[in-house]
Amino acid sequence: MRRRRDTETPAEPLVITEKVKGAMRLAAISPEAKRAGLLPGLTLADARARIPDLWVEEMDPHADAALLDRIADDCDRFTPVIVIDAPEGLLLDITGCDHLFGSEAQLRTLFNARLRRAGIHVRAVIASAPDAARALARYGRTAIVPPGEDAAAVRPLPIAALGLADDARLSISRAGLKTIGAIADRPSTAFAARFGEKMTLRLRRVLGEADPPLDPRRPVPMLWVERRFPEPIGRAEDIEAVLGELSDKASNRLGEQREGGRVFEASFFRADGAVRRIAVETGRPIRNTRILLRLFREKLDALADPVDPGFGFDMIRLSLPVTEPLDTIQPGLDGHAIEADEVADLADRLSTRFGTANVLRFLPEDTHDPNRAAKAVPASFNPLTSPVWPTPEEEEPPLRPVQIFDPPQLVDASAQVPDGPPLHFNWRRRKHVVVHAEGPERIAPEWWRAPDASERDYYRVEDIEGRRFWLFRSGAYGSKAHPRWYVHGLFA
Repeated sequence: MRRRRDTETPAEPLVITEKVKGAMRLAAISPEAKRAGLLPGLTLADARARIPDLWVEEMDPHADAALLDRIADDCDRFTPVIVIDAPEGLLLDITGCDHLFGSEAQLRTLFNARLRRAGIHVRAVIASAPDAARALARYGRTAIVPPGEDAAAVRPLPIAALGLADDARLSISRAGLKTIGAIADRPSTAFAARFGEKMTLRLRRVLGEADPPLDPRRPVPMLWVERRFPEPIGRAEDIEAVLGELSDKASNRLGEQREGGRVFEASFFRADGAVRRIAVETGRPIRNTRILLRLFREKLDALADPVDPGFGFDMIRLSLPVTEPLDTIQPGLDGHAIEADEVADLADRLSTRFGTANVLRFLPEDTHDPNRAAKAVPASFNPLTSPVWPTPEEEEPPLRPVQIFDPPQLVDASAQVPDGPPLHFNWRRRKHVVVHAEGPERIAPEWWRAPDASERDYYRVEDIEGRRFWLFRSGAYGSKAHPRWYVHGLFA
């Protein structure tokens, strides 16, 4: 509409069409088209018969969903709990948020004014029950429902407000029941027997007698603090100062709860409705403002697309989606606790700059399979239980090499049968004569992962030149398949 108004050609009535059962029908119409007598659901042929000059556009569900998502991002300034009610609705849980705007009426006024300034027609209703608010927004005229009066407010609404299928709605209307109140006055057992429990559950939810489960579009943070500005800000030093102030507030609240944050998300709300979010993760819970600000600086410096303030930010929010218990670190006499904290701080900085997928560490796995004895995880990953690496006995050689070959390398070996160690083997065009050997250590395969794998007999061997190897024999002598020897690792 804005694009056509910029031209000198007068705008024709706009209609949006979609194909329904092979016919093009009007899905949405402009106010001009409505005043001309058109209605949604009318076929395009009938609409052109009434008004030959129409501006026709096809429905674009992906663009509609993207616009609704953008609107939902901007609505985060009112509450972090937002549910997408496709195709044209949003459900905002403003419990505990109305005092930030003065009252529910003032919040609704600000909400309507903001969306209308963006050229969006909006009908907002505040009610205790989510389904009651949805029904009143689409079919009623109420603005704010007093607490406890949801059932009385929705009784005059048509049965279409229940959102039933067309056949169920037609059957109920043919019985002479035109409003929600008429259905509510009759026993629910008859409706449940005819239309199922889902229909009666919808009725109870619209009346406010049952609470529907809400599925917010974004996880609800455990804690958040925010700062609103009468005049938008855009200078980098002002933004950093506000982040420091919000970090102090969040740290104080975390300290009261004896918790620390694992994930911190800064949301920057631009005056034009765009929202930019920057998140940092840590390998252990923290509540140190200095460390947090340094991580945000690292993240901002590493961004390929810098945060553009545009006309300025009118609100900044710091959210903590993930928190964990955190007590004061008690440094030991050896200082290892402080060293471990410094190493974790370094890992957080590297992960923030280069990405969590590029900074890894190893964790032991509870398995006897050498190929899966350790796994690489992001350095910021913090398991629920602290795994313990096996500790070798004092003055004993290691049982496993530090690094193994993946896959194991095939060698040509000669050995005593049936279970003797290799006498010599050829590997990488060199012959190695074995002078010392320990084993075998038999490792059975994990049958639930590789049911056809053979047992392995592992040996630690040393050749005549002092080199030490970790070899295994796959299969057994005397079986149908001749056993094969592999080098799986090297000892330092």
